[in-house]
Amino acid sequence: MTGPSSPPLLGVVANPVSARDIRRVVANAGNLQITDRVNIVLRLLQAARAAGVARALLMPDRGGIRALLERHLKRGDSTLPVIEWLDFEPASTVEDSFAAARALHAAGARAIVVLGGDGTHRAVVRELAGRPDAPPIAGLSTGTNNAFPEMREPTITGLAAGLFAAGRIDADQALVPNKLLEVLIHPRDGGPQRRDIAIVDAVITHDRSVGARALWKTGSLAAAYLAFAEPEAIGLSSIGGLLQPVSRRERGGLAVQLAADPAHTLLTLHAPIAPGLVLPVPVASWQRMAPDEPLRVQQQAGTVALDGERELAFEAGDRVSVTLRENAFFTVDVARCMAAAARDGLLRSAPADHPLSNP
Repeated sequence: MTGPSSPPLLGVVANPVSARDIRRVVANAGNLQITDRVNIVLRLLQAARAAGVARALLMPDRGGIRALLERHLKRGDSTLPVIEWLDFEPASTVEDSFAAARALHAAGARAIVVLGGDGTHRAVVRELAGRPDAPPIAGLSTGTNNAFPEMREPTITGLAAGLFAAGRIDADQALVPNKLLEVLIHPRDGGPQRRDIAIVDAVITHDRSVGARALWKTGSLAAAYLAFAEPEAIGLSSIGGLLQPVSRRERGGLAVQLAADPAHTLLTLHAPIAPGLVLPVPVASWQRMAPDEPLRVQQQAGTVALDGERELAFEAGDRVSVTLRENAFFTVDVARCMAAAARDGLLRSAPADHPLSNP
């Protein structure tokens, strides 16, 4: 555990296999190679070091990120912080992201940079939300569907996260709160309640099993509950974004009921469900979601897909509800951090008598 005098610690969760689900097969989408992912990690860490971060603690993996990064380190690189690895054996499943988030929180990471898509970011948030003093996350988009992580050069994200982690920007200037969706399933037999979360969308399907997890066939959709819905987003949240946009900073969310047949179809929406994949979606109705007000799922049996992947199956008689929660976790606001860096001269370095010292 780090203490007040410990060097600033930045955590990194880099998913080596994000963007390799079935949606990459059915859509005309590319895929980041391991060398590309390592280069992203190097760029963000070099920037974090320039911002004042002395140590970085990374998630181990079997996908090649650690091996290539350690090969780079053997050649020597004075532009990087001291790099350490979390002490657990990776399983090459989502459990790695869960374990890394818990361990980084316990180690005292002041911020966590996440490389992945919506699913990877959800995994980290699921372990952090509700924990006392949970560190904020900064997202880098390297997945298939990337509605939550913004598309941004890793150098800039590394600078922003590094400035906050190094204590050079206060939390009230650097961080912003985020919404999430809480899904509860009360089994019909009175068994233990199941709970999970989504940070973008919780989608109800007619499918009776989880199957290949990644969701892309619109014919199986029954309803979509959205924490935010931006019209420029890719993925299932684009359905709401093209109906009634709700920004990630706006209060409330959106619930969309999808039609099972033409008789109940109010309109057909053509939505970008995955990269290069624009499909028709029959819409029956939609409504705003108010914070902390559970909405009962109408579908009698099926699955719940969380941020694009089927995770929970439920049967007839189970009671399923979705609730929007405000201020559930924090992220680093990269734009605000960089604006503060410019305003306060945080990245300037000049002799006392140099003109830059007295703008």
